Amino acid sequence: MKNARTPLVLGALAATAIGSTQASAAGVTAGTLIQNTASASYGSGSATTTVSSNTVTIRVDELLDVAVSALDAGSVTLADTAVLSYRVTNSGNGNEAFAINVSPTVSGNGFDAAVQTIAIDTNDNGIYEPGIDTVITNGGSTAELAPDAAARIFVIVALPGGTADASASQVRVTAQALTGSGTPGTSFAGQGQGGGDAVVGATTANANALGALLASSASVTLTKSFAILDPFGGAKPVPGATVTFTIQAAASGSGTVSDLRVTDVIPAGTTYVANSLTLEGAALSDAADSDAGTASASGIDVAIGALPGGNSRTVTFKTTIN
Repeated sequence: MKNARTPLVLGALAATAIGSTQASAAGVTAGTLIQNTASASYGSGSATTTVSSNTVTIRVDELLDVAVSALDAGSVTLADTAVLSYRVTNSGNGNEAFAINVSPTVSGNGFDAAVQTIAIDTNDNGIYEPGIDTVITNGGSTAELAPDAAARIFVIVALPGGTADASASQVRVTAQALTGSGTPGTSFAGQGQGGGDAVVGATTANANALGALLASSASVTLTKSFAILDPFGGAKPVPGATVTFTIQAAASGSGTVSDLRVTDVIPAGTTYVANSLTLEGAALSDAADSDAGTASASGIDVAIGALPGGNSRTVTFKTTIN
């Protein structure tokens, strides 16, 4: 029977964390020891006595969680190659590495980009730097990330040939905890940081994000026409008449074509008129020299180079009918 004059008083519970107590997205750091000892004081006669319980210890298990986000604002224009940026964040409470998988094949894509390189931003400056950033294979992993730490992932893609201008596409980046993933609550015994278990969190330890691309391509339409001036001031294709051939190369689309070159063969039954080759009305020499064109009895060759969509270039040359 309890002493009516000296009632039993239970001490307040006190929790003590041994080791790291770094706050993270998932709470107390994995491996932290949470220790608890109760106390009680009581009176017996004129004396007051205090006693302590045994100490109980709880080791915090590792929670496996991850978040992935695309960092580019809107769609990235893809004319030749482009860099997509993503962030992989360890939202668990223990150090964890993550396998990175990149898929350019997403339902609804207007085209599937060609993945050339996957890299981790080594110095976290937000700029892809070949030879500095760490290249990984598809399915390769990040280094271990501390709780709340993140890695920036670069995906370098190329535009496939024949892609229609303004076509849209997406590239999916998936990150998965190397320790394991699965249904929330799935446990991996003894595999957590600090020797405890690793437990899959709400994200299933597997997350992904989509980066958007917009194709910027161009194509060329070639149109050829001719005009005749005969020896009598008319336009009859008779022997001795001069034929002026006009070739227009017109680029369409939002991109730029490269290395555009216009060639033509001198038609049989005609003879090339020396030094008649022009580009945009400016004379080109027949010889292979510093200007863009060459011409001979067999044909003409004009190197135009880059031509943005919405622009055109015109080449002319003359022959006489034999």
